[in-house]
Amino acid sequence: MTIKAVFWDIGGVLLTNGWDREQRADVLERFGLDITEFTERHKLAAPELELGRMTLAEYLGQTLFYAPRDFTPDEFRAAMEAESKSHPDALALARELSGRWRMYSLNNEGHDLNDHRIRTFGLHDFLLGFFTSCYLGVMKPSPTIYRIGLQLANVRPEEAVMIDDRAQNAEAARSVGMNAVHYRDAAQLQEELAALGVR
Repeated sequence: MTIKAVFWDIGGVLLTNGWDREQRADVLERFGLDITEFTERHKLAAPELELGRMTLAEYLGQTLFYAPRDFTPDEFRAAMEAESKSHPDALALARELSGRWRMYSLNNEGHDLNDHRIRTFGLHDFLLGFFTSCYLGVMKPSPTIYRIGLQLANVRPEEAVMIDDRAQNAEAARSVGMNAVHYRDAAQLQEELAALGVR
């Protein structure tokens, strides 16, 4: 078995999560917003956002700007985007591996944040394609998104490895025959990839 393609989760591996529980709590607190009320609205809107069926502006309209606020959508969006930080060790490893293996993202995210994160952190410098839920219309951990990723990359499951910080997503990748690494830190990732021949 030779690995031909490496699929990277973005949030939690290459970067911090984009708009997960911790990021939402931080931004909501800074704006003095009720987390419980926001969360109820977020639960309904978030899947549509991540499946590409709702823009970030529409999401913010439903979760926040249905009522007058003393801040603008642009101000809130800037605070959301500022939550994204790099994981330098994982990014360095990915850049080191680029050119030797075909590498892609396979992640859940809405269009706007996904595009912002790709541009801001130069992910297109080493990833050949972005197989994101908002483009594919299906989300991890559905086995379908892994099958689509494999088809788009034109590799067999056993020729691919998925790197994800969520155990359930790594298990779902294995369920379709892919190799998978449940990411904890860059040193552990490097070791597990090396064991698969990805050095």
